[in-house]
Amino acid sequence: MIALTLEEIARIVGGRLVLPAGTGADAAVSGAVTTDSREIERGGIFVAKPGEFDDGHRFAPKAVERGAALLVVEHEVETDPAVAQIVVPDSVEALGALATEVVARVRALGRLKIVGVTGSNGKTTTKNLLRTILGHVGPTVAARASYNNEVGAPVTMLELTEDTEFLVAEMGASGIGEIARLVRMARPDVGIVLKVGLAHAGEFGGIEQTVRAKSEMVTDLLPGDVAVLNADDPRVAGMAPLTKARVVRFGLGPGAEVRASGIHAHARGTDFTIEAGGETAEVHFGVLGEHHVMNALAAAAAALELGVPLERIAAALGEVALAERWRMQLMGGRDDITVINDAYNASPDSMAAALKTLAQVKRPGARTIAVLGEMSELGEFSGEEHDRIGLMAVRLGISQLVVVGEGARRLHISAINEGSWDGESAYVEDAEEAFRLVVASARPGDTVLVKSSNAAGLRLLGDRLGEWFA
Repeated sequence: MIALTLEEIARIVGGRLVLPAGTGADAAVSGAVTTDSREIERGGIFVAKPGEFDDGHRFAPKAVERGAALLVVEHEVETDPAVAQIVVPDSVEALGALATEVVARVRALGRLKIVGVTGSNGKTTTKNLLRTILGHVGPTVAARASYNNEVGAPVTMLELTEDTEFLVAEMGASGIGEIARLVRMARPDVGIVLKVGLAHAGEFGGIEQTVRAKSEMVTDLLPGDVAVLNADDPRVAGMAPLTKARVVRFGLGPGAEVRASGIHAHARGTDFTIEAGGETAEVHFGVLGEHHVMNALAAAAAALELGVPLERIAAALGEVALAERWRMQLMGGRDDITVINDAYNASPDSMAAALKTLAQVKRPGARTIAVLGEMSELGEFSGEEHDRIGLMAVRLGISQLVVVGEGARRLHISAINEGSWDGESAYVEDAEEAFRLVVASARPGDTVLVKSSNAAGLRLLGDRLGEWFA
């Protein structure tokens, strides 16, 4: 973080400064900001956040033991040794206020450009791709993992220093107004909307509310800004009239200014040609799946608007081996058995994309096995969407389905009721049973996909299968 005095921070967050003996209000703090006492660095700031199941104030003494120089709290806490504290009415609001000020100060230096990324799927992958591309151009800050909510996004913004040239802010939401709040903090120069699907539709209360929430990324952009929209998603493309910014579209069809053609998926990645502004460049992308090609196009469109040449973008994309653990992660290898662990999370769109990728990378004479768990947070859409994915698996010719857990049972029933299929589907109660079944049935050359929502916990099954077949 940029250096600020204790007095400045207290003023920014509207808090009461409590100083231990020997510490002045003009003492400067520039360490990292966190809400997790386990991550605190010496000289850092610990923000104590009350939670549904625990209270961050309980961990303030641990944060001090690990070197915290400042606590932002909702009530004073006793620590040994005593450190400066700022008492605020709402620690999450204080975190946002501090992030807003830090972004504004770094932007005022004249170098910083900010990209905001949202969508029902693909946010973290696109953010990671932009980190790689922009990191070749100048100092870049981007979120760790999926830091995209009212806590994680401002924590990322607070990593800015005077030297930072690019900030990539991932912005997620589970309700109306949350993305708008993050946009007001960061004030992106480029706002990306990747896709609107049924992910978290149960929380939003329907697809129309999801569209409204995601459109908050572009509604507050200014005339000099750029809105990067998915031309192939009618819900996203339809956001163009809602923004004052210039619109740039990405996709596979003719309506996109940044397009991909010649897509070829294989066991170790995806090759394609990227086209933009009358130029073309070949990309050898070490990430599986056409859906990740769309993420790459979104990242490329944003980078082009920030002045990065197309050839340089293509070269940077070629360095990407995988987006992140449990996201189309390639594992295994023994007897040419490949495990694709994509069980970080699942929505109907991402489940469909993963199954299409599995079908595309099937080796001649070998089989495909899909180990699928529940897609959660779909609300009233849950039953029909699990039915749809079961039918899709059949129509894609997946050799074997292994459906795990009661929440995914309709997927299995839909598949076995389809009838016109030479594959098979098995329903199992838990991951242990799924592991035994896959180990017993996998043959040399097979490709195994593991996919589910985070809550289903199949990512650990994917790890285990990857280690078994390593």
